[in-house]
Amino acid sequence: MPRLGALASRYAVIRSAATDINAHTGSGFFMLTGHPNANRHGESIPPHPEDWPTLAAVMKRLLPPQARNLPPSVILPELVRNNPAVLVAGQNAGFMPPQYDPFFLECDPHLPNFQVPGVTPQPEVGYARLGRRRSLLSSVNEAMDHAHRGVTFTRDDTVHEQAFELVTSDRTRKAFDLSTESAGLRERYGMHKYGQSCLLARRLVESGVRLVTVNWPREPGDSLIGNPVWDTHADNAGRLKNALMPPMDQGTSALLEDLETRGLLDQTLVVWMGEFGRSPSHNAGGGRDHWGHCFSMMLAGGGIRGGVVHGVSDRIGAYPDRDRVGPEDLHATLYHCLGLPPEVEISDRLGRPLRACDGTAIKEVLL
Repeated sequence: MPRLGALASRYAVIRSAATDINAHTGSGFFMLTGHPNANRHGESIPPHPEDWPTLAAVMKRLLPPQARNLPPSVILPELVRNNPAVLVAGQNAGFMPPQYDPFFLECDPHLPNFQVPGVTPQPEVGYARLGRRRSLLSSVNEAMDHAHRGVTFTRDDTVHEQAFELVTSDRTRKAFDLSTESAGLRERYGMHKYGQSCLLARRLVESGVRLVTVNWPREPGDSLIGNPVWDTHADNAGRLKNALMPPMDQGTSALLEDLETRGLLDQTLVVWMGEFGRSPSHNAGGGRDHWGHCFSMMLAGGGIRGGVVHGVSDRIGAYPDRDRVGPEDLHATLYHCLGLPPEVEISDRLGRPLRACDGTAIKEVLL
């Protein structure tokens, strides 16, 4: 990682993270929500309505939006899946009302003439026809007896209005328009799905989106070679060196430099993490297997002290030797940087209050 190595003074590395779960689904849920899944060691567990909400949904619930016509929380360029058929739990509002679900954007920003699906009306619809549809919906709603429509219809009204504003807003279209960026900057991020997703994330943050999640995308061939994305069960060294680390190093370093150049890094928290680590020893195929007992994360930007390494593993990197950091501690740190106390409460669909976070902020990496 030569480019990120040159920026080491900008970020903190945590070397003692642990979930103690070796299942993609269970460990991923823990990292995304800060709370363990009831079936924490299970694999391919689908989302459930009683799940803890993802951090992006909690932020949408607790913090006011910064931009009228943009969603507060966005996930791109695809949702995390255990395999193409299994969606990982912990990416939606869970037990909170569904209006707090993050806005999911499935896209490939590095394609020529990239346009965000769902934001630009289809050619056969156009803005005039879309406006007539909006008026028709409003007329139908007004004709209904509000006393019989209930909470569900009221919620749908809110969602519909947000959707119309998203589609018709010039501000929204400009935020998603990568064509306004210089060719040099786009190439600096890398003309691949991950790099351009990082660039799109910067544009969204700059436009007022509070939280953007960039998931590592599946590339062609991932599901065919037995090593989808970072799940390097075979040829770990070759897969990292040739396929994974170069775009990661390029896109992530470009994001940090671009934010700093624009004066945004000090107020933008950047987190690089996975669901777990890899086993300290290689298997017979030269791969490394699931390992939730010790792994690393990177934090940079708003509220984070750069040039810091926190935590120590044992001699072979198998277990934390000291300063273990669990997902709940990571979330407490993120809450702190966002100006929220960890004891802040959220409520479920029945209005029952629940403490959002049970961890302790990692003071050693904070300013």
